Parts: sequence; C-alpha cells; structure tokens
Amino acid sequence: MMSLPNILTLSRIVALPLLAFLLWWPDWQWGYLMAFVLYCLMGITDYFDGYIARSSGAVSKLGQFLDPIADKIMVATVILVLAAQGVLRGPYVGDMHVIAGGIILVREIAVSGLREFLGGLQVSVPVSRLAKWKTTFQMACLGALILGKALPIWTMSLGGDSINVPHTVGLTTLWAAAVLTVITGWDYLRVGLKHMD
Repeated sequence: MMSLPNILTLSRIVALPLLAFLLWWPDWQWGYLMAFVLYCLMGITDYFDGYIARSSGAVSKLGQFLDPIADKIMVATVILVLAAQGVLRGPYVGDMHVIAGGIILVREIAVSGLREFLGGLQVSVPVSRLAKWKTTFQMACLGALILGKALPIWTMSLGGDSINVPHTVGLTTLWAAAVLTVITGWDYLRVGLKHMD
C-alpha cells in the first residue's frame, strides 16, 4: 500500500496538466486565480509530504525518487507555460526575463543528469541549505507571477510605467532564483567533476 507522503507527491504530478490548462490563457483572470490556489496547494503538499515522511519514519525509496522529480517538473511546467504565453515579460528588459527561466531549466536538467551519473557511482550529494533557498525563491517567484496575472488591479504607476506589483516582484525574484541556481549548480558540478576521469 502506498504511503501518505507518496500519495501527496503523486498528487502534485497528477495536478500539473490542470495547472498548465489554467495558465494557458493569460487574460483569463479567474483561471489565473484558480491556478494560484492550485499552485499554493501543490506547494503545501510539497512541504507536508517531506514533513510527514520524516516525522513518521515513512521515508521510502519511491518518495526519495518522486519528490525531487515532482518539484522539477512543476517548476519546469510553470516556467514553460508562462514563457510561451508572454508572462515572463516586463519593464525595462522586455522578454529577456525568459533568460532567467532558461537558466533555471538548464540547471535543473543538468543537476538531474549529474545526480543520475553520481548515483551510478554510489556517490550521494546532499541538498545544501542554499539549494533549499533556491527552491524557495523559485516557488515564490512563480507564485507571484501567477498572482500578478490574477490581480491586474494591483498595478501602480512608477516613473511613467504601469507596474503590476506581484508581477514585478515575481520577475525580480526570478532573477534571484536564477543566480542561486547557478551558484548551487556549480557546487553540484564541482562535486561531480571529482568523480569524472
């Protein structure tokens, strides 16, 4: 029988098509509001599946495998849909915010491949505190970007530009997440290089 933490993790993966559907129409404010609620619920299950697994001693190999995959495909799905729908566009640099999203995607794929390679060598790479901060920034920035499209009334005029506050916070923290992504990715790569011929 599957444990509760694994069910919570699987629920995040199963909910991804619905999340992508809700994000597909950037002018549909109710869709983005529902997407924000769903995204928050997915974030809560991410916290509780780990907490329950550790506190009840129900940490399983399936959970250790699924949890990071669920996180990565959730982040990748949201970044790709928001980029495709032009949500990663903002003042001053326009579409260049897509670069920050691309950096995050490249790092996640590279680190997954590196972990698989090191796993074959039976080398474990623990998740650092900085990597946890990186994940927190990723989750926060994507949530803010979704909320910005859900609440266009949170727009103010600044220096002659109309700026949606959650959207601008989301774009700013997206770049912060990208910087942390590069730093933590380099940390993982440095460990991996020691085990390569």
